[in-house]
Amino acid sequence: MEVIHVYHTNDVHSHLKSWPRTRAFLQQKKKEHEANGELCLVFDLGDFIDRADIYTEATLGKKNIELLNEAGYDAVTIGNNEGITLAKEALEHLYDEAKFEVILSNLKNQDGSQPNWATPFKIYSTNQNSRIAVIAATAPFYDYYRPLGWEIENPIENLQNISKELSENVDILICLSHLGLKTDEKLATLIPNLNLIIGSHTHHVLEYGKIVDNKLLTGGGKFGKYIGHTTIIIDSSSQKLNDVKTELLTINQLPHIEGETREIEALQNWGKEILDVEVFKATKFFNHEWFHDSHLARLFAKALLKYSQADCSFFGAGIFLTPLKKGPVTAYDLHNMLPHPINACLIKMTGEQLLNCLLTIENHPEWADLEIKGLGFRGKVLGKILQYNCRIINNQLYVNGELKSATDEIKVVTLDMFTFGWFFPEFKDMDKEYLLPHFLRDILAIYGYR
Repeated sequence: MEVIHVYHTNDVHSHLKSWPRTRAFLQQKKKEHEANGELCLVFDLGDFIDRADIYTEATLGKKNIELLNEAGYDAVTIGNNEGITLAKEALEHLYDEAKFEVILSNLKNQDGSQPNWATPFKIYSTNQNSRIAVIAATAPFYDYYRPLGWEIENPIENLQNISKELSENVDILICLSHLGLKTDEKLATLIPNLNLIIGSHTHHVLEYGKIVDNKLLTGGGKFGKYIGHTTIIIDSSSQKLNDVKTELLTINQLPHIEGETREIEALQNWGKEILDVEVFKATKFFNHEWFHDSHLARLFAKALLKYSQADCSFFGAGIFLTPLKKGPVTAYDLHNMLPHPINACLIKMTGEQLLNCLLTIENHPEWADLEIKGLGFRGKVLGKILQYNCRIINNQLYVNGELKSATDEIKVVTLDMFTFGWFFPEFKDMDKEYLLPHFLRDILAIYGYR
């Protein structure tokens, strides 16, 4: 029997507190397995970077690639944090110094060609000439990738086509999936020659995996809490799969690494130094409030309306984590204030639709206290949803002081997190444009004092 070891991390989101332990563990295991003549593969499933982190923001993720190099990764695929929180040029150069493969098949250039920084599949050979193929795909955020200059393909159809091409040339087929558990379950039923799906994106935790249609599915949570370890056993005489099993290893149970706290603090301090550049000078102190209007919110609303050329706007007051000090304001200050990987979204609504939207906000005052997890939000609570240049008076809609009819077209700018279906399901079907690639802090930096 031939034994192959596969280790994986997923959805780390730049939570690097335990990274020294992860790195040391992976380096040690790779050395041990290779000394025993066993193939050892180490993969990351995407969302390794998160621009809410100072170290990541300082070089738009390029320094994170050095961490993966040091740990000895064999290949990675990308998540939405690599794919849609970076401008096209930044993603094209993210992996310039990578010492590993980037496997990704469903993201293309606009002319349909394969990006030169990624390969659609990779085939590894064992000492006994078994051939292990690895394919990968990322979640298809169509409304984001296309404005950024990419074409994103349906991942299921894409992976079906590639797996057919590889079926006669490989012995084992592994999929690195940044697609979520439900899609992984579909892949298991639709791709007969798959053996193992290493999953991510939905942060699911499958301690010993899940069997779907005789395929093993894995999932390792988020924020670097776990390392996944899958063992593949092949009958070397027939080169057929004999057994496959998986487990999750908890990082906190790994041995303490001397100096690990100082190492991570040094990364953060380095990022702070890089971002310590003046963006503008504030003429006064701007307070922030989470449950009512504030000087800072009004300044940001002004910038947001200039940036988008919208008629009116609304957003949660909880986006502001700090006030805006008087005097020189640095990129580091703005990052602390608005760490979210959130974009603005311009939506075309009728007067009736906007009126109903504002009534929904009025009818849900409890939203202000919601502790949001995900959706790009990196704050504490959503805060009161503040409205600018639009209001309801005597059950009628006014925009910029003018009474609007039910059929009037109105351009509304808000946060992209409100368009994902959690708060306003009707937004999914409305005519909208995600304003990319700028984040909220970029909008304030560019337009706040213009």
